[in-house]
Amino acid sequence: MQNAIGFGSLCTRELPSLKTTEPHLLPIYATSSFAFESVDQGINIFLGKEKGHVYGRYGNPTIEAVANKIALLETHGLHMQAKAILFSSGMSAISTLALALLRSGDKILTQGNLYGGTTELFVKILQPLGIETILTDLQNLNQVETTIKNDPNIRLIYFETPANPTLACVDIEALATIARTHKRLSAIDNTFCTPYLQQPFRFGVDYIVHSTTKFLNGHGNSIAGALVGMDVDMMEGKIWQTMKLAGTNCNPWDAWLIHNGMKTLTLRMDRHSQNAMAVARFLQQHPKVTRVNYNGLPSHPDHALAKKQMRDFGAMLSFELRDGLQAGINFMNRIRFCTLAPTLGDVDTLVLHPASMSHVNIPKDIRLQNGITDGLIRLSVGIENQEDIIADLAQALD
Repeated sequence: MQNAIGFGSLCTRELPSLKTTEPHLLPIYATSSFAFESVDQGINIFLGKEKGHVYGRYGNPTIEAVANKIALLETHGLHMQAKAILFSSGMSAISTLALALLRSGDKILTQGNLYGGTTELFVKILQPLGIETILTDLQNLNQVETTIKNDPNIRLIYFETPANPTLACVDIEALATIARTHKRLSAIDNTFCTPYLQQPFRFGVDYIVHSTTKFLNGHGNSIAGALVGMDVDMMEGKIWQTMKLAGTNCNPWDAWLIHNGMKTLTLRMDRHSQNAMAVARFLQQHPKVTRVNYNGLPSHPDHALAKKQMRDFGAMLSFELRDGLQAGINFMNRIRFCTLAPTLGDVDTLVLHPASMSHVNIPKDIRLQNGITDGLIRLSVGIENQEDIIADLAQALD
């Protein structure tokens, strides 16, 4: 071939694949489009008569392999089938779910202690489109059922458990049952737990959202999200179509980074959980700490519920400093070993002071209603040697 065409043409052409054996690791398909063997194949793929890749925004072998693995993790041992789609972020997964399922006049029932970005999406983006958000105490199941019964426009119950940053839990099975009984849909953000610690499909949830940026990837080098659904037809139909047309798709590089990170998921989550328990016990005994929010402690009000729903208690905790806002700022400024960063789920320990950082623009009364006090510190406990984590917290406190 190289002798039959011009030099410039040879420069531009793709040569035949030289693959002779299967690669040990998932390849990165860094291509924006895919070539057809014939026009007939192209027609059949576009008409849905034949499976095949067309354009990178529609799908990619790297992305789909990682999505399939996440679906398998969420259904592992459950004898059920689910479909997953990867997105450019956790927020794009949530927004695509909402755009696909809801229309003007529909309502979302959710909790007040939801991740702030999700709340902003619901209020600032969806509400002007005619999709209203109703905040309620999802721990009050009677109130939830009454609200659902009295408002036929509520289409979706959306929740997090454990919630950020107080680690409050809601009953997944009870909420999913209420939704199903009244022919509504349920969706959960399972980012904190990952499928290793918590499998919401076990309790009847319809959709699961992940910010794969966090624990699924685990290394802080990728931003992406995932949506997993039990309704395969809906996932492959309306939700996939919404992703394709809204352009909320993932890219192969970030998908590959998730894939690489997930190889150590069980090892990391075990170590995260062990370290977080040790840190929580240390903080519980410290005289400058008035309260520790960690589901693994029997003192946490939702300990029994977390134990029912989770295999272990994970990396996330928060604690209250006795002397409020200035104590929180002073503590943050004295951190030396841990990292001050507005994220979570990395292998190193990350520290956040919500009142002066993530929630600085939230009115104080709203913060306090949701347990986000002036002296609250949030930790995403890493997988370092636990004595090094505790030593840094100790010197920052003392």
